[in-house]
Amino acid sequence: MSDYIFKQLINGEWVDALDGGTWDLINPAYETSLGILPFGGARDATAAIDAAAAAFPTWAGKTPYERAEVLKSAANWIRARLNDLARVTSEESGKPLREASGEWTTSANFFEWYAEEGKRAYGRVIPDRRSTRRTMVISQPLGVVGVITAWNFPAYNPARGWAAALGAGCTVVGRPSEYTPRTAMLMAQALHESGAPAGVINCINGDPAAMGQVMLDDPRLRKISFTGSTRVGKLLMDGASRTVTKLALEMGGNAPVLIFPDVNVEKVAKAAVASKYRNNGQVCIAPQRFYVHTQIAEEFIDAAVKASNGLKLGNGIDPATDVGPLINTVQRDRLERMVGEAVGAGAEVLAGGARPAEFERGYFYKPTVLANVTPDMRVYSDEVFGPVMPIIPFTDPDEAIALANGLEAGLAAYVQTNDLTTAIHVYEQLEFGMIGINEWMPVTPEAPFGGVKASGIGRESGAEGLHEYMESKTIFIGGV
Repeated sequence: MSDYIFKQLINGEWVDALDGGTWDLINPAYETSLGILPFGGARDATAAIDAAAAAFPTWAGKTPYERAEVLKSAANWIRARLNDLARVTSEESGKPLREASGEWTTSANFFEWYAEEGKRAYGRVIPDRRSTRRTMVISQPLGVVGVITAWNFPAYNPARGWAAALGAGCTVVGRPSEYTPRTAMLMAQALHESGAPAGVINCINGDPAAMGQVMLDDPRLRKISFTGSTRVGKLLMDGASRTVTKLALEMGGNAPVLIFPDVNVEKVAKAAVASKYRNNGQVCIAPQRFYVHTQIAEEFIDAAVKASNGLKLGNGIDPATDVGPLINTVQRDRLERMVGEAVGAGAEVLAGGARPAEFERGYFYKPTVLANVTPDMRVYSDEVFGPVMPIIPFTDPDEAIALANGLEAGLAAYVQTNDLTTAIHVYEQLEFGMIGINEWMPVTPEAPFGGVKASGIGRESGAEGLHEYMESKTIFIGGV
């Protein structure tokens, strides 16, 4: 691990914070220090934008084939060091090692995919109504972009934005969460050692408000891609109006699951539990509100409770661990309050509902199944972002669809049915950006990712994700 560098990368140099600030990174499983890291502020963000702005003309001027060589080399760098990288991510995020390994694998896939997709940023020729004029459209990179990402997927979130932006010809200022910065620093190292010129990729760690404000205020930064809470996303929308900075916002989710009576109940329940507690429920697309048809509700609940109780809690580094700790005490305390309020209002705890007694340290909370949940409870209406599984029986499918659509969140939704007519009827009515039909992982580098309503603006991933970092320019040639 001695070859890995945990500092800020600005203009091709590994540096400490300009004001000497530091951050003590805490392991959420043991509440012990993982090391002292740079923790900067506005000056660091400005220096990174300076570097990215200076590097942009040369990087944008390279052919997509030249840029692709850097991105593909970074993908290979990641794959060659997968075990080391996964361990770092598991230590700082708490997620099981196998989940961290899968996340890094997906990150490599993003760099490889956008290495190729950058070559397909096609324009078009438009047949003109005048014989003496020619009209065409070309796509060009935006410029400098800021990518602000959350702690829950410290490799996947930056990779999704960085790969698309770099493939499009933009330069990047990445600001990861201070709770999981080492993962992004490793990703920056992958690009740096794969030939990314100085200033093309910059990775800063520090005060989120100060750095975000610099990104909003500097007109050289043409776009901010943000993954995080709806509250912060709205603040960015307000601030972006001053410099008309483009935004891509992937904000909160509260994914409904509609389970119909024609499924294999035990199989679906086990899969639902595995998906619900992936990354300890700290997933923006995590299934949250489980609407289960009354014909199978009791059987589903029994199977879900059994599967939840059978999960092994522990340090993510332990290969036997199914569920790790929450990211910090703030998240755990919030979760405890939400469950306590629900129980006080009549909800019934069928599994979990407390901290595990066997752990003296660490931000652990038992996988929890709740019944008698109503829409006025926060575990129903708010994004839980933790290991809580509320189950709500339904009889009428259209009533369940109305309940699913009844909140402002519109990121992902899930449907479990073996009836094609039911599936089509439901997915056409659900007001969400992504729908999983008998599928619990509706994400892949080649398909667009994003939400509607209060869950976001714009799309990441897929061809759409590339063009989010490009401007369309229309060319008119007269006198032909």
